[in-house]
Amino acid sequence: MRTVTGSTTPSLGRVFTRVLSAVILSIAFSATSLSVASANKKYAGIVVDAKNGKTLYSYKADSLRYPASLTKMMTLYMLFEQMEKGNVSKRTRIRISRHAASMQPSKLGIRVGGSLSAEQAIYALVTKSANDVAAAIGEHIGGTESKFAVLMTRKARSIGMSRTTFKNASGLPNSKQVTTARDMATLGIAMREHYPKYFRYFKTRSFKYGKRVYGNHNRLLGKVRGVDGIKTGYTRASGFNLVSSVYDRKRSIVGVVMGGKSGRSRNQQMTKLIGKYIGKATTGRDRIVVAKGRPSNAFASVFKRPKNAPTPQKRPTMVTAYASAGSLGGFGGNLETITLPTSLIPVPTASPIAHRDPIVTASIQSRVATSHSTKQLTVQTEKPASGWQIQIGAVPSKAAAIDLLEGARKYSPRTLRSVSNYTMSVDKNGTKLYRARFAGFVSKKSAWAACKNLKKKYGCLALAN
Repeated sequence: MRTVTGSTTPSLGRVFTRVLSAVILSIAFSATSLSVASANKKYAGIVVDAKNGKTLYSYKADSLRYPASLTKMMTLYMLFEQMEKGNVSKRTRIRISRHAASMQPSKLGIRVGGSLSAEQAIYALVTKSANDVAAAIGEHIGGTESKFAVLMTRKARSIGMSRTTFKNASGLPNSKQVTTARDMATLGIAMREHYPKYFRYFKTRSFKYGKRVYGNHNRLLGKVRGVDGIKTGYTRASGFNLVSSVYDRKRSIVGVVMGGKSGRSRNQQMTKLIGKYIGKATTGRDRIVVAKGRPSNAFASVFKRPKNAPTPQKRPTMVTAYASAGSLGGFGGNLETITLPTSLIPVPTASPIAHRDPIVTASIQSRVATSHSTKQLTVQTEKPASGWQIQIGAVPSKAAAIDLLEGARKYSPRTLRSVSNYTMSVDKNGTKLYRARFAGFVSKKSAWAACKNLKKKYGCLALAN
C-alpha cells in the first residue's frame, strides 16, 4: 500500500478540529462577555452601527450609570458648537478662575488668572482629561459651571440623550450626574456627524503644555485597527468607562463599555466587542443617525451688559405675532397668529451690545414694526406637500422651529428652493416639541442629497410622507 503525502484535501479529523476550534472560540467570547457582566454589577455596554444607528450589541445599555470623564465629551461638543458659530476661535483665551483652579486632579494646574487657548483646552481634555480646564470652558460659555451644566443637559435632550443629566463640566463625582451606555453612544455618534472637522482632535496621541508632555489615556489608539477616539473616564463610583469610535474598511461603529473593574479589563472588553461586531456593521451609505438639536442660547461673554450701559426701557410683557400674505418671499402656506413674550423681540436701541435671542431670526427681525405698545412680526407655517421630506430638528417652540427653517433656507437656498417648509407639533414624554421640516422632494434621492448638503450645520433625517 502506498502512502500519499502532500495532499491538499484536509482529512475528516482536521476538518472536525477546525470546526470545533471555531465553536470553542465563539463560546469563549460569549462566556467572557457573560462573565464580565455577571461578575461586575456596574458593567453596561453597547455597540451601535454609526452608519444607520442599528444596535449590534447591548447589555444593560439603558441602565443609569455615572459618566465620570465621559462628561467631557459633551463639554467639548458645546465648545465645538460655539466655534462653529464663530463665538470662539482656536486662539480665544480661556481664563482659569479660582473655582476652576480648585478642581481635583487630573488637571493642568494653571494658576488663578492664567489662561490657555481654546485649542490648548481641547487638547487638555482629550489627552490629560484636565478637570480645571473643563470647568474653565464651562464658565467661559455658560457664565458659571452650574449654568453650563443646565445647558449641557438641554443639549443632551435635544440630540436624543433622554436619560442623561449633567451637573458639572468635568465628570467629578456627583450623585445626580447620570447617563446610560446608549446615551453615550448617541453622543459619540453625534460628535462624528455634527462636528467632523473637530473630531480629529480625538486622535491626538500626546499634548505638550509648558515643559510637560501628556499622553492620551485612551490606550486603544494606534493599537486596535480603526480606532480613532474618543474618551475614557474613571471615578470610584463609576468604574472604568470608555467610548470608542471605529472606522475600518467602510464600516463604522461606536462602542461603549462602562463600569470596568480596571483599565486593562475595560480595554480588553472593548477590543473583543470591536473584533466581534465591526464585521457586522454595514458598508452602505451613511445615514443621519443623530439629529442636530437647536443651537444653545448661551454665550455669557457675548451677552454680558457693561456696568455703565444704559438701562433698557420697559416693554410690554407679551407681543402678538401674526402673518401677512406673501411677506416671506412668496413661499405661500397657511399662516396663523401666535403670541410670544416680548423678551424674545430685540428692542432697537443704542446699547453697546445688542442682545439677540436665536429664536428670532434676522429675517423676522427685519419685519418688526415698533409702536408704543405692540410689535408685529411675520411667521409662516404650512401643511406638508406630498412626496419625500426632511427634518432638521425638534425644538420646544414653533418660533424656534421657524427659526431653524429660515436659517436652513439662508444656509442652502439652492437646495431648498423647490420645497416648502412646515412645522408639526408632537408630544414626547409630556413635553411638546415642534418638528422643523421641509416637504415636497420628488424622490428619496433628492431628499438624501438635501440632507448631505445641510449636514455640516444641521441634523437631518429623510422621511417618506
